[in-house]
Amino acid sequence: MADVASREQMTYRRFLAELLTAECDDRARRRSERRIKAAAFPREKSLRAFDFDANPHLDPAVIHTLATCEWVKRVSLSA
Repeated sequence: MADVASREQMTYRRFLAELLTAECDDRARRRSERRIKAAAFPREKSLRAFDFDANPHLDPAVIHTLATCEWVKRVSLSA
């Protein structure tokens, strides 16, 4: 990251912000991986691997919209 910052002539503030963002993202990713591992699920499942063709009554767009959890934010703001 330091090489990229030098090449792009980033300010120290921007470089530190980029570094902090990368660290926070990495920590969040590792935290999620630890929680999934601790849950000891029998197999990994995700919406990316879900076979929507197996159930034609499910609308993939609706499922993916619900997966963003934006609806939770809207409901909690209106309450």
